[in-house]
Amino acid sequence: MRDYLRDYCAILWYNTCMFNPKFTISNQIVNRLSEISEIKSMVERSKLIPSREVFLRRAAAIKMAHTSTSIEGNTLKEYQVAEVAQGKKVIAQENQIKEVKNYLTALKKIDILAQKKEFDIDDILNVHKTVMAGLIETQKVGAWRSDQVYIVNILPSGKEEVAYVPPTSKKVPVLIKDLVGWLKKNKNLHPIIRAGLFHYQFETIHPFTDGNGRTGRLMTLLLLYQSGWDFKKVLVLEDYYNNERRRYYESLQTGSTYEARQRVDLSEWLEYYVEAFLIEAGKVKDQILSISVVGNSLPTTKVLDKDELKIIDFVVTLGQITSSDVVDILNIPRRTAQQKLKKLEDTKVLKKVGAGPSTFYIVSTFSSSPA
Repeated sequence: MRDYLRDYCAILWYNTCMFNPKFTISNQIVNRLSEISEIKSMVERSKLIPSREVFLRRAAAIKMAHTSTSIEGNTLKEYQVAEVAQGKKVIAQENQIKEVKNYLTALKKIDILAQKKEFDIDDILNVHKTVMAGLIETQKVGAWRSDQVYIVNILPSGKEEVAYVPPTSKKVPVLIKDLVGWLKKNKNLHPIIRAGLFHYQFETIHPFTDGNGRTGRLMTLLLLYQSGWDFKKVLVLEDYYNNERRRYYESLQTGSTYEARQRVDLSEWLEYYVEAFLIEAGKVKDQILSISVVGNSLPTTKVLDKDELKIIDFVVTLGQITSSDVVDILNIPRRTAQQKLKKLEDTKVLKKVGAGPSTFYIVSTFSSSPA
C-alpha cells in the first residue's frame, strides 16, 4: 500500500509540475513581434562589407561576455573584456578573468552547435562545462546539481532571505528532459515566445549548483540561432538584462517555490521579454543602418560567404586564428585554408601576424572602428 501511494504521488507530481505554460499573447506583444520581424528582414537584406560585419560581430561577442558575466557579479569593465579577448594581460581577480575567457569560449561553442537543427541534453551539459571549467569543483562541472539549493535576497540589514526554492535535485533530470521535449513539441510557437518561455523555465528549474544564469542565457541564444533569429549574431539581449538587472530578476521571480511558479500566468514575463528583445533589435537596426551608409562609400562591397563567416566567428570569439584552426573548422586541406586566409587578408578583413609556423591572423585594424 505504501509503494502504491508513493507511486501515485510521483505520478500526481509529474502531471502537475511538468512544463505547461499559461500565457496570453496581448495586442502589445503582437505589435512588438511584428516590429521585430520587420527589423529582422531589414538586417537580413542588409549588405555589409566584410570589415564592417566583423566589427559588429566582434563588438557583440565582447558585449555578451561582459554583460552576461556582469549580471552574475563580475566587475571587469567592457574594455577589459575586450583586452582579455585579444589575449592581453588584465589586472583583475583571476577567477573573474577565467569567467570571461570561459564565456568567450562558450560563445564559440554556441556558434558550432547552431549548425545543428536543435540541441539536446548533452549540449546543455557541455555548455555548462565550458562556462564553469576551473571555477567550481570538478564533479559539479557539466553535471546536474546533487543537492538542494536556495535563491536568497540580501536584506538592507545584511541578513539573507530565501526568495525561491527550486525543485529537489532528484527531479532536475526529469524536468530538463521534459523542457527539451516541450521545445520539440512546440516548434509552431513564434521563436521569440518559445525562447522566452524556455529561458524562464530553465532558470526556474535551476539545474546546476552554479552557472545557471550564464548557461541559460547561452542556451536561449542557441535556440534563437537554430530558429533562424540570429540577427547576424549582433543582438545582445544580455545588455538589456544588465542595465535593468533588478527588473530582470523581479520578472523571473513569479513564485517562492517551483510548484508555485508552474501555476502562474507568464503573460507578464513575456511582455518583459518581448520588450527587451525589441529594444535590443532596435539597436541592431541602428548599427546596421549607420554602418551600411559608411560602407557604401568604401571600395569593396563584397559580402562574406558561409566559410568566411565561420572563420570570422572564430576570430571574433577567440581573438586569432591559424591555418590549422581553419583546417579543423572547415575540414579542408591546409593549402585551401591558407588560400582562404590570404583572401581575407587581401580584403583587409584579417591581418597577418608573424611568419612561418608561428603565423596567425587577427581582425584587421581597419575593422577596429565603424567609421
